[in-house]
Amino acid sequence: MQESTLSIIKPDGVEKNLIGQIYKRFEDSGLRILAARMIHLTKEDAEGFYGIHSGKPFFSDLVSYMTSGPVMVQVLFGEDAISKNREIMGATNPKDAEKGTIRSDFAESIERNIVHGSDGPETANSEISFFFKREEICLPTI
Repeated sequence: MQESTLSIIKPDGVEKNLIGQIYKRFEDSGLRILAARMIHLTKEDAEGFYGIHSGKPFFSDLVSYMTSGPVMVQVLFGEDAISKNREIMGATNPKDAEKGTIRSDFAESIERNIVHGSDGPETANSEISFFFKREEICLPTI
């Protein structure tokens, strides 16, 4: 099924200049980038986006990390885009990620794990609309 998902290259990925290498992995797997932008999240943005984790012990550190530098946010589209992106990213903890995944190859730790991806269709719709207006997403012509 053709679907869209949100992807974020987190501050450590941007800082390490990995945007192009990560985009190549998306494109090589058949995913298309329909919208993209570099932004610096405010504390309010990060708290709102990760609100589901509010009250958890790691929430404050997560917000600090996500506001520590610019991030790249993008909408990916393709066949089973959500599961495909999650496969490309690898397990949240890079120590558990399969070799060849983004997190296995580039992430330092579970806290600084380079990328974020939506975990399901409802989450994807919500996360995409958090960062992009409908008219900012360039629908595929194929």
